Amino acid sequence: MPPSWKTSELLVPYPQALAEMERIADGIAAGHMPETIWLLEHPPLYTAGSSADIRDLVDPDRFPVYPTRRGGQYTYHGPGQRVGYVMLDLTRRGRDLRRFVHQVEDWVIAALAEFNIRGERREGRVGVWVVRHDRPAGPDGAPREEKIAAIGLQVRKWVSFHGFSINVEPDLSHFDGIVPCGISGHGVTSLVDLGLPVTMEDVDVALQGTFARVFGPAG
Repeated sequence: MPPSWKTSELLVPYPQALAEMERIADGIAAGHMPETIWLLEHPPLYTAGSSADIRDLVDPDRFPVYPTRRGGQYTYHGPGQRVGYVMLDLTRRGRDLRRFVHQVEDWVIAALAEFNIRGERREGRVGVWVVRHDRPAGPDGAPREEKIAAIGLQVRKWVSFHGFSINVEPDLSHFDGIVPCGISGHGVTSLVDLGLPVTMEDVDVALQGTFARVFGPAG
């Protein structure tokens, strides 16, 4: 069966989202809930992943900070950013964590491609990146690269939760309170910042349309 898709229209407080994710993930592990993709937005906040370095929390009083067991470091979430929480049964999908993370990245890249945006991986840099040919080159002459999507996952009892965030039209200045994902020297961008008048609903359609292309059916 394909996953159940759940979309929240109102901003979801992070503690509420975490509790609901865990409830769904536990239900999937127990065999009485379907795989679920939950699309939502949060009020402005920072989350600290399992590898977070306190030195990367530049402005600790700016927004609430929530520790979390997902992989990664500090991440900003807020209005205008599509967060996708991915609760999938990895026992049915091969129990290959590296492949699963790769698939989530591929899915985000495929969704961005629906808007003619070329998202790319970078060795040693988590997330999805775009090259800014419209910006001056860096000090080393290389093209500027900016982050458009973050990825942070957790797996428990071979069920995934947490997921990804795509910057659609957030306030990019809100990223200034952290070193996003512990990576300095690179900016952050969004679909609207790239000149695309894309709505949250457009992104949702792209995500739903590309999911099966990347993940296929569960075994």
